Amino acid sequence: MTATDEDGELRALEVLVGEWSMEPDFATGPSGEAGARVTFEWLAGRRFLVQRWSVPGPEAPDGIAVIGADPSRPGGFVQHYFDSRGVARRYRMRLEQRVWRLWRDEPDESPLEFRQRFVGSIGEDGRVIDGVWEICRDGEGFERDFGITYRKLDP
Repeated sequence: MTATDEDGELRALEVLVGEWSMEPDFATGPSGEAGARVTFEWLAGRRFLVQRWSVPGPEAPDGIAVIGADPSRPGGFVQHYFDSRGVARRYRMRLEQRVWRLWRDEPDESPLEFRQRFVGSIGEDGRVIDGVWEICRDGEGFERDFGITYRKLDP
């Protein structure tokens, strides 16, 4: 599958390509971490999108993720996540109708001690993404973990 396939599955990821600022909103701590950044760029061959992020404070880890088509779900993606704490996870992902969704609800490279999900709304001009991460610790209900706003830095 390539980014120029007729069905356009990987082409949907183009909206993410570029450099973004990240403004986290932690319920239990400081918000708006200055200098937090994320970049999305195509790996050679345009079959995978590489995401790298850095957060200057201790509130969140730095990391890298690789996003590609999910062969088990037409129209879906998979994100392989790795961070500076040594955490490795696999998220399912969808990006459609200006809504970016990630979720993790089964064991993968690490035990499933809690479930997670993210929903981000992509602005009409594609330059702002407002999102919320939620967490489910008890297997019953989700609660807000933290909000995050991405703002595109490059043209």
